[in-house]
Amino acid sequence: MTSSTFSKRTAMWALLSLAIGSFGIGMTEFVVLGLLPNIAAELRPEQWAASQEETIGQAGWLVSLYALGVVVGAPTIAGSVARFPRRAVMIGLALSLTVFNALTFLAPTFELVAASRFLAGIPHGAYFGIGALVAADMLGPGKRAKGVAFVLTGLTVANVVGVPFGTYLGQQYGWRTSFIVVTAIFALATIAIAVFVPYHPGQPGRTLRAELSVFRVGQVWFSLGIGAVGFGGFFAVYSYIAPMVTHVAGMTEGFVPIVLIIVGLGMTVGNIVGGYLADRDLKAWLIRGLIAMAIVQSLLALTAGWFVALCLFAFAVGFTGAALSPTIQTRLMDVAGDNQSIAAALNHSALNMGNSLGAFLGGLVIALGWGYVAPAWVGAALALGGLVVTVVAFRVEASRRTGTTIPTAA
Repeated sequence: MTSSTFSKRTAMWALLSLAIGSFGIGMTEFVVLGLLPNIAAELRPEQWAASQEETIGQAGWLVSLYALGVVVGAPTIAGSVARFPRRAVMIGLALSLTVFNALTFLAPTFELVAASRFLAGIPHGAYFGIGALVAADMLGPGKRAKGVAFVLTGLTVANVVGVPFGTYLGQQYGWRTSFIVVTAIFALATIAIAVFVPYHPGQPGRTLRAELSVFRVGQVWFSLGIGAVGFGGFFAVYSYIAPMVTHVAGMTEGFVPIVLIIVGLGMTVGNIVGGYLADRDLKAWLIRGLIAMAIVQSLLALTAGWFVALCLFAFAVGFTGAALSPTIQTRLMDVAGDNQSIAAALNHSALNMGNSLGAFLGGLVIALGWGYVAPAWVGAALALGGLVVTVVAFRVEASRRTGTTIPTAA
């Protein structure tokens, strides 16, 4: 079925159904960030009493484990199911997300919660990747980046509404309450996809082995590096925004959801703008976006003690991070050739490599006693690292196109 056979009404309900699932993914991935102190205090009470900084730093592993689940699951699932009808695949992924998030609020210990977070991350990348292909087909040719951005809209809206609401619920009624809500959202998404998403064929004959041939393309590795290193700068800050609000800016816990709303608004606007800019000039925007992220992170580090400035630059961090997401995904699809299913999912592997790296390094500098502002400096350094990978990737691509070689000094 091609995009021309979808009525406008059918496409609207189908995309809305997919967006419900992406809303749930945005909530389950990011609500942990505002509840790290609450989770750490409940699951590691003795360590919390001895050192709050060290306990929060270790609780950040929950963020990293979820991200690692995405990294593992995205290519293996997307590659394995490329030949199956995409509607059936999306139903299965939404159902898996329902079950694994239910395990999170049922798990009694830190270790079991950590395991459930890893499992919950496994369907994440394939959901977004295959969902992006469905959305792009429904919206028609010439709008790939906008189609990708539409699928990501649920995630960004989650950061405006779902994450702050979930954070508030977790603070008031216990962090497990937030994951009960998340589970209900995924259950609704499963039903909606089954009802409203029409039949959508896969790629008959595609095998996991054939899809994995994408890793033979050098530019795919460069694109993954851009996402893993550059986007890690966003997560280095976002993972520890709660203690930055309370310990650096000196505000009460009640202000954390407000700052999360501000970050979410930045992500929502950035996602829309990023899809537009990527369709106009992907390479130029990718370079400028990484430079902007490094600048914004540095300014946040310098001014986080002033709450108004923290809010301003929190918005800017959300904007630059979300604006880069559809850009990196479109770049991956551009260089992947026929391996579109796995390429669309690999974007989320790359971004969650950045999630894992940023959360780990941010927690490390906090655990080392460098303070809650230190993750912002880590974020700036990672953004610059992503810029280096980007420039090298474009130079290699240009040299191969012209048949020249790059000087060794470069």
